[in-house]
Amino acid sequence: MTNAVQAYSYAGPSTLSEGHLGLSTSGGRTTRGLLDHPRFFSGVVTQAAAAAAGLLAVADVALARYHQPRPGWSRDPVVTCDGDRLRFESFSACGGVYARLDVLGPALDGEVVDRGTTNVDVNLPLREALARVGARDPLHLGVGHDELTVTTLDGAVVEKKVPLPERWLRGFAEVQVIASGFDLRAEVSGPHAVRFLRGLPKKNTTVWAVPAGRELRLTSAPAPGAVCLAGPHRLATMLPLLRFARSLRAYGPAATAASRAWSGAEVAASAWELELPGMRYTLAISPEAWRGFSGEGAVLADLATDEAADDADVIGMLLNFEPAVEVGLLAERSGLPPARVKAALTQLGVAGRVGYDLAEAAHFHRELPYDRDHVRGLNPRLVSARALVEAGAVRVTGDTAEVSSNGSVRRVRLGEDSCTCDWWYDHRGSRGPCKHVLAARIVAARDKRGPDLGVDLDGADLDADLGAPA
Repeated sequence: MTNAVQAYSYAGPSTLSEGHLGLSTSGGRTTRGLLDHPRFFSGVVTQAAAAAAGLLAVADVALARYHQPRPGWSRDPVVTCDGDRLRFESFSACGGVYARLDVLGPALDGEVVDRGTTNVDVNLPLREALARVGARDPLHLGVGHDELTVTTLDGAVVEKKVPLPERWLRGFAEVQVIASGFDLRAEVSGPHAVRFLRGLPKKNTTVWAVPAGRELRLTSAPAPGAVCLAGPHRLATMLPLLRFARSLRAYGPAATAASRAWSGAEVAASAWELELPGMRYTLAISPEAWRGFSGEGAVLADLATDEAADDADVIGMLLNFEPAVEVGLLAERSGLPPARVKAALTQLGVAGRVGYDLAEAAHFHRELPYDRDHVRGLNPRLVSARALVEAGAVRVTGDTAEVSSNGSVRRVRLGEDSCTCDWWYDHRGSRGPCKHVLAARIVAARDKRGPDLGVDLDGADLDADLGAPA
């Protein structure tokens, strides 16, 4: 597996001393362009203990490998400042858990210096200090050192180099698209949230949470309205936050999507959101503990369109680190229909440029600090599909298609997105379309538009600088 390498360079280590939390920043994109050590916020966090515990929880996820735990690299959390909140994000080393802490306006009292995204250093001494923050402790937060402080940190530069596996990068992109298809399934108040989370089984199993009055109850089999929870131990970082919990919300796939899930097991991804004073802590959990988000294929349908890459360029220029991206407003400003704006947001998600906020049912702008061009090519099924198209292996007739692949002919039904290949037999669409369905879609769309508007297989699309089909 090919790895990218993320190089972190901090002006000095993050510290927490005498009520002053200074988070050191690495390179990132801001409203003023790319900066080596951006400075975003300086002020007071009014809910010190909850914020410290939440930041520590995000860092714990970045350090964790929930499936087959073993020592490994930890990726520093990402922080985005969008003017009225701070969002801290991380992704587990195993690729199956996404975490985000949103510190909202009511919990912040200070100056927003700039907007943008960067990594923040979370080291062992800082983790130990965060764990000691009490409810009455003052907490002054600085995201990024000011210029005066940086000049006094000569010789204290902190540099780290960590691998970013393709699977990890792809998962970080996929989880945003998957979450955008979730509905709110259940909400319980603080005391009931505490009882539910403390009562979860510790073993690696799959259970379903079913709303029952004011409670959430567990069942070993799927039921109407239930939310799948694969590997309940992966919610463990919520436990230290329970003393602050006001409510717990559970999200799962929309009913229409769940009804199409293959087999009677209906295993599915889910998201769990803990409402805290002035902030929210969210965990998204992959469908099974051994299965990361990278192979879910949720982005492929939107990527396999002729216009998506160009539309993403247009929409990307209209983003300005908004806390909530309004599809209607972007459609009006760009002149694109809402469906194409949504597809463009998927493209931007693959490039790490948008996330998704379940509580507000909206995308938000951020710029994950890793190589966009590298991430754009991390969808081997789409690469293989375009190779089939280029080889002339696809024949479309109405709503059906025949795709010649590896000496066999695969038959595709476009209306159902079904195929006679082994991938379809194994997954039945639950992990995105196979390469044959994608290839048939590309050719069908090209034929519908005419030869002058065909798929540009040599352009600056996802195929750029990619290898042979996977």
